[in-house]
Amino acid sequence: MPVSTDLDILGSRVENVGFVDHAVDPALDLYKEIDLLKKRKNAILLAHYYQEPAIQDVADFIGDSLGLSRQAAETSADIIVFAGVHFMAETAKILCPEKKVILPDLNAGCSLADTCPADEFREFCDQYPDHLVMSYINCSAAVKARSDIICTSTNAEHLLRMIPEPQPVIFAPDRNLGRWLERKTGRRMKIWDGVCIVHETFSERKLLALKIEFPAAKVLAHPECEEAVLRHADFVGSTSAIRRFAREDQGHSFIIATEEGILHQMRKDSPHKRFIPAPPESGCNCSQCPHMRLNTLEKLYNCMEYELPEIHMEESVRVRALRPIERMIEMSTGVS
Repeated sequence: MPVSTDLDILGSRVENVGFVDHAVDPALDLYKEIDLLKKRKNAILLAHYYQEPAIQDVADFIGDSLGLSRQAAETSADIIVFAGVHFMAETAKILCPEKKVILPDLNAGCSLADTCPADEFREFCDQYPDHLVMSYINCSAAVKARSDIICTSTNAEHLLRMIPEPQPVIFAPDRNLGRWLERKTGRRMKIWDGVCIVHETFSERKLLALKIEFPAAKVLAHPECEEAVLRHADFVGSTSAIRRFAREDQGHSFIIATEEGILHQMRKDSPHKRFIPAPPESGCNCSQCPHMRLNTLEKLYNCMEYELPEIHMEESVRVRALRPIERMIEMSTGVS
């Protein structure tokens, strides 16, 4: 049964914490049932690249977090079903306040967002009152509300270069992305000490062994990776940029240093090419995000059937969080 307790997360309230735990008839064709629910409820289903292949295959849109929310905002759907993590559903609510936003499992969090609590972040920012605050999209609505501008891994370098050089900058929450930006631009920032538990685990030692085994393979890496991995990359970019590079490049084999869910779309794009997931240092299956993988087809079906858990947000928080996103969109027009 659904948990009836409300959860307040600094202005973002979620009804029915966790997920709706109703048994699903194993005889059901979940692909067909989910498609019927979308039509009956005028719902749009968004799936992040890091979702399991089965969820990606039933989604209306697949992509990066902000891009998905912006696509949903342009539709006439009444309900946004976000198969991703909590901060992504919050972002959809920020951009689409008139739509109902639900997600399969509220426990699908994000290590980056979780390592940047809004109250601690405010105290950190208060120590540097003259600094402009640039926050990566992978943060809570409350952190967005304390920020001056939001960025994505696609436009972060462009936005940082647009900020006048004398202006000091705080960057949060990903230290690896922040340090990569410092190396790219030569600009020093005050960087919050947060990491992605997937991207920080890739092994330089094992990556070098793979490069020896597959000498023709190009290494494509996300800037959330550690610098030791990024230094060996032939291309560094967002998940969408990595997918596009692999699709358009003339090479036939690629080592991918990001969450392996992206491989599903890459293999569909280019079935004649070889995609090799970069290995973590440990022997575990750490190239899969444990938060993203909490979502399942069964939870997705229940979420759509009962329209829970639902994201609610205080309007004052939503408006404050929207401003830095709008500023980003204005400043990054034309960036792809």
